[in-house]
Amino acid sequence: MLASGKVLKVNIYVSDGAKHHGVPLYSSIVDRLYKAGIAGATVVKGITGFGYRHRMHSAALLELSDYLPIVISFFDTKEKVDAVMPDLQQCVTSGLIEIQESTIWVPARPAH
Repeated sequence: MLASGKVLKVNIYVSDGAKHHGVPLYSSIVDRLYKAGIAGATVVKGITGFGYRHRMHSAALLELSDYLPIVISFFDTKEKVDAVMPDLQQCVTSGLIEIQESTIWVPARPAH
């Protein structure tokens, strides 16, 4: 359980068509984060975007729908992020990993 304070926020940008050992890359990443004990992760699928090659990908263009942007976001302590990064760097062979220092506020949980 994370407490309010300083954390590292990580965004991983990949294509929804990217695979790792035959499994969708985003699914493989979330599974690795879960097994590593990361506090939580969210996967968001974009409806349009472009990458470093400046090719537009859009849900409106069915023939390009396998290349829509996916963003996997998570945050945790520096120690946990540092521990999981080698594994992430090994499986993210295309795309981008962004790491930012951030501050979170966790509301007090009511006692039951």
